[in-house]
Amino acid sequence: MNRALKWFSVLTTIGMLFILLGGALVTKTESGMGCGRSWPLCNGQLIPTDISLELIIELAHRVVSGVVGLMVLVLSIWSWKTIGHIRETKFLSALSFFFLVLQGLIGAAAVVWGQSDFVLALHFGISLISFAAVLLLTLLIFEIDKRFEAHKLIIDSRLRKHIIGVSLYSYVVVYTGALVRHVNASLVCRDWPFCLNNAIGLPTNFFEWVQMGHRFAAGLIFLWIGYITVLAYKHYKNEKVIVWGWTIAFILVSLQVMTGALIVFTRLNLTVALAHAFFISCLFGVLSYFILLVTRSKKNQIALNKKNNHAL
Repeated sequence: MNRALKWFSVLTTIGMLFILLGGALVTKTESGMGCGRSWPLCNGQLIPTDISLELIIELAHRVVSGVVGLMVLVLSIWSWKTIGHIRETKFLSALSFFFLVLQGLIGAAAVVWGQSDFVLALHFGISLISFAAVLLLTLLIFEIDKRFEAHKLIIDSRLRKHIIGVSLYSYVVVYTGALVRHVNASLVCRDWPFCLNNAIGLPTNFFEWVQMGHRFAAGLIFLWIGYITVLAYKHYKNEKVIVWGWTIAFILVSLQVMTGALIVFTRLNLTVALAHAFFISCLFGVLSYFILLVTRSKKNQIALNKKNNHAL
């Protein structure tokens, strides 16, 4: 396999992570209007003269997004031509670029016309889909020379349902977390894990409900991934990809919960907040890889059934 393509795919994946973290940084520092209501220019200028920290953060995010966007386009075309014979390649190539463009358009619309917090909360999730597609493309590229041992893996229906369910549910967790940031509800509850702002210990306003809704969603995915990890150790102990994959997923979701708590205890420390975004991005990438394994598992099961029928 072309070594240049491998390196380029890795750099593009890292670039997508920078876009995700850059978007989180823009939101957490409230720098979304750093360039005013002007896009793609900054305050109507190609090179702005009135410099502020918010402007630097917003402009840097736009530049990184533009450069990485071109990299994703190149990777999509390059992968299509080089490994287009692999059935997932063309779909992932189109998916990665489409959702990257979509998140850019939503960001531009928010700057020029403004958007509700509920729409803006979709921005991070849309970027996550593009990141996951680029990550899976990278894995496909590295599979060519030495296929991962999972390429013949067969996943039973119970684990398959859990994988699909928790992956879809993770998007709910992502959305509620983004909504917490966009409505400025990160520190509305001074305690953790419960909101003890009053004697009854229950949310009493919209912002507290948003915060506690996200905490409940995060707690549920922590328990769900923990349960799946136990299943993996019990029933797939000889399948390293399953065991290690769910071990990594459990570590990531644990770090996600811990950084979520630290955001409250440190009163929104920026480094902790960015780590929170980083861990959910990595977790979504791992879950997306398991979705890929599920689609392959069905194909492997059909092939195995045909082979057994012929043997009979």
